[in-house]
Amino acid sequence: MRTLFLVFMVIFFASCEDEVTVKPSAKLRLEYPVPTYTLTNSNCPFNFEKNELGTLAIKRNCAVNVEYPRMNATLYLTYIPVDDRNLDSLLVDAQKLTYDHNVKAQAIFEQPRVDSLNQVYGMFYAIDGNAATQSQFYVTDSIRHFVQGSLYFNAKPNYDSIYPAVMYLRNDIRHIMETIEWVE
Repeated sequence: MRTLFLVFMVIFFASCEDEVTVKPSAKLRLEYPVPTYTLTNSNCPFNFEKNELGTLAIKRNCAVNVEYPRMNATLYLTYIPVDDRNLDSLLVDAQKLTYDHNVKAQAIFEQPRVDSLNQVYGMFYAIDGNAATQSQFYVTDSIRHFVQGSLYFNAKPNYDSIYPAVMYLRNDIRHIMETIEWVE
């Protein structure tokens, strides 16, 4: 019995070490430079200022992709000419495309854009949550031009992980909406 007690005491005192310190979980800190914007010249019916971090890829029918390789994201812009009959359907389709993400989205915030001086009217949608797209928008002059944009990341959506990039790119999208010019 005495040896058992002695073995127990040796094990008990040998297992004593310094106090364990609980460390907070690490968080990824993503920082992006202050944006520098340049005016695009796309030979399309619209121009805008884009962030120099993004590269421009112009497809046929004036579909424009602004690719952000550093963030693994692409802003897809689609141009559609407006005629007497299709403006209502374009607006409904743009809203439907946004609210189709309501299944995965935690919230969808709308921010209208009205610039009567340059004839640019539209809506910006900020989509929070693990939806496929984090931001969408449309702008129109209500007579001839309609541009719709959607931001997609080339990864499975995880809102917590991509949040810094989402916030940075939302500011870029707002800047595009503010600087869009119609080319007659």
